[in-house]
Amino acid sequence: MAEHIELTDDLVATRRHLHETPELSFKEVNTTAFLADKLRSLGVEVLDSPLETGVIGLIRGEHDGPRVGLRADIDGLPVIEESGLDFASHNQGVMHACGHDIHMTSLLGAVEWFASHRDRINGSLKIVFQPAEETGRGAKSVVDSGMVDDLDAMVGTHNNPDYTPGQLAVGIEPMMAGCVKFYVDLHAEGTHAGYPHLGTGPLEAMASMILSLQTIVSRNATPFHPLVVSVTEVHGGDVWNVVPAEAGFLGTVRYFYKEDSQLAERRMRAIVEHTAAAYGISADFRWDDFQDPLVSDPDLAKVVAADVPDYADLQPIHPSMAGEDFVEFSKVCPVVFAFVGSNGGPGHHGLHSPKFIAKDAAVKTGAEFYINAALRVLDEVRS
Repeated sequence: MAEHIELTDDLVATRRHLHETPELSFKEVNTTAFLADKLRSLGVEVLDSPLETGVIGLIRGEHDGPRVGLRADIDGLPVIEESGLDFASHNQGVMHACGHDIHMTSLLGAVEWFASHRDRINGSLKIVFQPAEETGRGAKSVVDSGMVDDLDAMVGTHNNPDYTPGQLAVGIEPMMAGCVKFYVDLHAEGTHAGYPHLGTGPLEAMASMILSLQTIVSRNATPFHPLVVSVTEVHGGDVWNVVPAEAGFLGTVRYFYKEDSQLAERRMRAIVEHTAAAYGISADFRWDDFQDPLVSDPDLAKVVAADVPDYADLQPIHPSMAGEDFVEFSKVCPVVFAFVGSNGGPGHHGLHSPKFIAKDAAVKTGAEFYINAALRVLDEVRS
């Protein structure tokens, strides 16, 4: 039988306080103190760690067994909030535009339940409030700290406004995309704009490269695999009458299958190098495939998903082209991850929008997932 919690006034107040007080990645000092105080008030041990921000707690069950981690990310984004909420951000220029306030409060709701039901814990639970997910480096900082070396599995969530509160998506399919950053720097001979024939300016080559990159998806990649190539910044020149000597651009590639990332790198490198040669200039190309696609451990995902209909509305996974550094924990132990419905209303705004709104009711769904998934995973890794 599934476990349930009540969405109490205290949980709603906690969520709204966290929403009002977001902090940027690796600067979550007040958030860290708030979460540590909350854990201590529930009788949960707060562990010493080398992390400058973020909190690691430990709940020991009344029975021996494995150790499972429960993770929530804690950082906000450099976004000016335009949600219109009564509890909008008090920190100008910073917003929980990705709903990490929902994640933290959901995990606190689960911690409150576990703290009073230690007899149900066949092992122990490590509570991981992780910093700096938005940088893609926060989970790695936790892994590198050694604080999760003792885990047998890890459970995580992300709210998703495309689902309504009460809905959950978990399964064996890829959930969030692998992420690449690419950089192209072009080196030419600058000249007076009135005498372009005396130089080899880089701008025409750059324009040609950017247009050609779009053929990677349309002509080289299989149409049955999602793949995104986005140029997001261009630079070159700052004077109206000078053809610049330097220019460049950068962007991102998102993928779900490693072979597609490798294909995109090969084609992009060829396009950049051959186009530069055709225009008589040189080019530096850098490719940083820094985050793998997020896929739950299939054995854990199947049993966790099988329990969901007892406490939530199980939905198909709609993969996200956003990245999620939770995947770093899969280098340490098996992981299972879920999307938690947070809005689903007509005309709702997506993650990272200044008008993004996550509904309080998502806290209950998220907390119940943490509780029921943790109980199931403890039993599975024990057997």
